[in-house]
Amino acid sequence: MRWGLLAVLSAGLLLIGLDNSILYTAMPTIAQQLGTSPQQDLWIINAYPLAVAALMLGTGPLGDRYGHALLFSIGLIAFGVASVCCAAAPTPELLIAARGLLGVAAAVMMPPTLALIQQTFVNARERNTAVGIWASASTVGAAAGPVVAGLLLERFWWGSIFLVNVPIVAAALAALAFIRPRNLHRPGSLIDAPSVALSALTLICFTLALKGQPLFAVPAVAGGWLFGRRQARLERPLLRLDLFANRTLTGGVVAAGFAYLGVASVEYLATQRFQTVAGLSPLEAGALVALVVVAALPSSILAGALLHRTGYLPPIVGGSLLAAAGVALAALNVDHTPTFLAAMLCLGAGTGGAFSAASTAIISAAPPHHEGMAAGVEEVTYELGALVGVAFIGTCAATLGAHLTERGLEPAEATDAAFAASLGAVAAILAATAAASAWLFARR
Repeated sequence: MRWGLLAVLSAGLLLIGLDNSILYTAMPTIAQQLGTSPQQDLWIINAYPLAVAALMLGTGPLGDRYGHALLFSIGLIAFGVASVCCAAAPTPELLIAARGLLGVAAAVMMPPTLALIQQTFVNARERNTAVGIWASASTVGAAAGPVVAGLLLERFWWGSIFLVNVPIVAAALAALAFIRPRNLHRPGSLIDAPSVALSALTLICFTLALKGQPLFAVPAVAGGWLFGRRQARLERPLLRLDLFANRTLTGGVVAAGFAYLGVASVEYLATQRFQTVAGLSPLEAGALVALVVVAALPSSILAGALLHRTGYLPPIVGGSLLAAAGVALAALNVDHTPTFLAAMLCLGAGTGGAFSAASTAIISAAPPHHEGMAAGVEEVTYELGALVGVAFIGTCAATLGAHLTERGLEPAEATDAAFAASLGAVAAILAATAAASAWLFARR
């Protein structure tokens, strides 16, 4: 039954990853049909990861208190309802609100997935394999989103990209009713509401600062400082800051966050560029980045299965370097499709192995009875990676493209130049991630 439970948990994580990226190819269609502004486009994309990141630290301890199996079931139901709300939204404002609700559901659903794996798989080797499969689901979801959107938009209206979640939710709930996992919990666990509010405020202001409103950096820094001070004083903090004294956990956080930044930013930039400049359909643009998932799935599973032999260093450092090389290759050859496809294979293979090893590092370093907190830290890391990748890298690319157009370049040439420069920046970030991870894991 434990492998069946793993399949259900992986399906939930696949949904979370899918809805992080499914809008990348769909936004031009949604913008045309709903009449959105460029700012609304970014908010429609980012309302989801922002809500997930803002609430994740609070929902992790909820699982410790009420039981991870119960929380996962509630999150699944809410995810299905929110998906229907997204599909039915008649205006950009309501779609943004529905995407935020979808993020709340994902924040409830995600931490129990990793915590239940930790509780169910006692054998370390089996647990490493299980985490590898689990991590591959997130990678598959994130990488498959543009392709799924393209397929659906070929035949249906834009709301279908959200309704595709509903049958998966229904099947997962039916499987849970059959498997009936144990709902282990600690009734004495407390949740500090001011800490949740401070973390949410910090992340919202941080996101606004990334989107070109630098004045919000001040409340973001202040909120982060107040949050840290409060956690240090609480007997039962929302986030134990001493977790980050463990180099294994910190190394996993660094590797996971920046690897996800790489995948999210490249997918977003590539799907936009190939639709607006090359004139490809949503399906064709999504297919170009599909090789990320083709390479990531076996890489993630293999890294998890061999982790007991290799340790964390080879898959994380080697994977980050391979991903950096792939993105750099794409930056140097933005007009050459075969080279770009090879680059996507490198990105998928590299980040797939890094995701798997980083996930295991984070959850393995968690103190007893703090699996929910560790899972929350991991998902916040992923969502921040997606936020920075789309909000900051995407905004920088758009700003650079507009500046080059004003300087006299044709719009297509300006877009390609900005695309190449942004890919170069992502490659540098991934290379720096490899160096930082090597230092952290080598000095454990």
